[in-house]
Amino acid sequence: MTTLETGRTVGAGIDRVDAPLKVTGSAHYPNDFSLPGMVHAALVGSTVAAGRIRGIDVSRAEAAPGVLAVITHLTAPALERGPMTLLGGSPPAPMQDDRILHYGQHIAIVVAESAEQARHAARLVHVEYEAAKAVLDVDDPRAEIVENPWGLDTQRGDIAAGFAQADVVVEDTYTTPDNTNNPLGLMATLASWHGDALTVHDSTQWPHNVRTSLATIFKVPESGIRVLAPFVGGGFGAGLRVWSHVILTVMAARQVKRPVKLVLSRPEMFTSVGHRPNSVQQIKVGATRDGDLVAIEHHGMSSVAMEDDDYEPVSFGSVVAYACPNVLTRDRQARLNIPCPGSMRAPAEGQGNFALESAIDDVARAVGMDPLEFRLRNYADEHPLLGLPWSSKALRECYLEGAERFGWSRRTPEPGSMRDGRWLIGYGLAGVSYPFYQVPCQARASVRRDGSAYVRSAATDIGTGTYTVMTQLAAELLGLEVEQVRFDLGDSDMPYAPQAGGSGLTGALSNAVHTACRRLVQEFLDVVADDAASPLRGAMLDDVTVTDGRVHRIEDAAQGESYADILARHGLEELSADGRSTPPQSEDLGMALAGAFGAKFVEVRIDPALGLLRVARVVSAIDGGRILNEKTAASQIIGGTVGGISQAMFEETATDRGTGRIANATFGDYLMPVNADVPDMEVLFVGGPDRATAVGTKGVGEIGLVGLAAAIGNAVHHATGRRIRSLPITIDQLML
Repeated sequence: MTTLETGRTVGAGIDRVDAPLKVTGSAHYPNDFSLPGMVHAALVGSTVAAGRIRGIDVSRAEAAPGVLAVITHLTAPALERGPMTLLGGSPPAPMQDDRILHYGQHIAIVVAESAEQARHAARLVHVEYEAAKAVLDVDDPRAEIVENPWGLDTQRGDIAAGFAQADVVVEDTYTTPDNTNNPLGLMATLASWHGDALTVHDSTQWPHNVRTSLATIFKVPESGIRVLAPFVGGGFGAGLRVWSHVILTVMAARQVKRPVKLVLSRPEMFTSVGHRPNSVQQIKVGATRDGDLVAIEHHGMSSVAMEDDDYEPVSFGSVVAYACPNVLTRDRQARLNIPCPGSMRAPAEGQGNFALESAIDDVARAVGMDPLEFRLRNYADEHPLLGLPWSSKALRECYLEGAERFGWSRRTPEPGSMRDGRWLIGYGLAGVSYPFYQVPCQARASVRRDGSAYVRSAATDIGTGTYTVMTQLAAELLGLEVEQVRFDLGDSDMPYAPQAGGSGLTGALSNAVHTACRRLVQEFLDVVADDAASPLRGAMLDDVTVTDGRVHRIEDAAQGESYADILARHGLEELSADGRSTPPQSEDLGMALAGAFGAKFVEVRIDPALGLLRVARVVSAIDGGRILNEKTAASQIIGGTVGGISQAMFEETATDRGTGRIANATFGDYLMPVNADVPDMEVLFVGGPDRATAVGTKGVGEIGLVGLAAAIGNAVHHATGRRIRSLPITIDQLML
């Protein structure tokens, strides 16, 4: 049967198949759904960061127009904590006692006939607190320290001996702030009970996790819960966990016995759906005069909520980045009175790469070597920890082709040596990677009597293009035109799919679709196996291929027949087949599983008198394995690039150290880049399919962001001679 060695549909940069629905307003997001008898909910958040609720008076709220219920910890049912997931533990169950663990914690939910009535009544809830002094800084001696949370600390070689061998040692501290995901679409949940059966429309990146979690929390059969998310208004990681507002909406719907919708406000998005945790990183790098790395020591400290288990090993990327014989990485967490963190695009690598790649530039300068040459000299041809060849790695080509496209050879080495009138010009680069991540996934494929195909899986598309690339892949594998294939997702009643996150969904889902489509062709061969009228009688799967809606023998295209003819002759309306993908294992393949790699090249311009920083150009050279759609893949890199610029120069979630309140929880105060801040961007893909899987993809969702902060910081150093070690880079750091 046809494989993906050559592709007619796969790889083509076709337009998104869901674009017409989105541009005409016909795509239904969770907030767009309504049900008969639906009512609305609003939340009451704590106005202190630590302590207890001494008293809570809901009488005025209950008496307000349209109010149906006001639920607090005094009236809420006992709830189980959600289960352990692929991404770690669930956040704590809400409103189970009087304790306050962070500012904005949900302490009551109000249900009313309209959203306006619910919000009005929520403001009438009066709370008295017994406030305690909050722990809000990782350096606070009162903070509980969690050592090596998931057992990911590593050490190879002899770190002390490595540094003793070094001629040059660079040692510094780098800091990154909290960032908040802030998808444009506000998170929304609509819950409706029918006895013990539950239907939920939710802004989730993982419908099956919502279903499993709600079944555990409310002690009802999982089979009776259906979670729907056909369209999600962005996520960037905010939709990966089952947050308390989802649980409270389901709880409220059960109590009032009517469908309940809750839409978070923008300020509530800052305290309710996670954030990128801050980090303090100590990094020490040693090299010989010849430019050989001999030791890397990377320690990371991040924040975590008081009773949560979210974890980001910011130092872990340093383990495999370079061919260095002696490497030690350690990560710790400090428990603070903050909202639960969560994944934000490029978790851990987004922070850790900033420290590592900045330090690598400093070491290269210290030994008198061009930063690109230094990285190529210390290139890891094999996985440094496992000693195995990579399943694929085109990072060297990323460096070389990216440098050629960018014009790196025009760079003069001395800081401040390149100018354009009053503007200082700086060139910077960073090498980047994102770990391999795949988990089991399932899909189902059907072909109907009219020759069209229907493929589905309970995944989500948060704007990455999943609808489109899976339609392309199924069309390729079934020998159909894209217009003949419908791909559906976002329904927990469909075959299991993992989260849209970690750059793992495309790989897991594409391999499941690949298996389902191959098995479907086999189903057609089974139908005609003893059919004397079929030219495919007795044919095996490896004997045939598929084109133009026909299954035919490879050696003779005339020896075949269409799906429609087979179904009609045998009186069948359709045939279906299920596919399952199982993650490959390094030990079985004898290869180290490779995620995406890339090289980022940046030109900045700085006005030294005003401290103005402008990013003028970005070239991203990416090894993303097999690219299923050049247009959507490039769009992912471009979007990630904008996010990386934002991380480097704008974003900082500012917490008031006196109260624990987030001080900039609006789009008017939380800085992000606008069109004028976004430069010319060029994306080139290098390398080929990854050998570890049948389809050969590697996710590109995260890799677009990783490295921008370091590349911009390195360019700033080249322009000014100043090494910036804390994000975001601000005007006061650049005024000379």
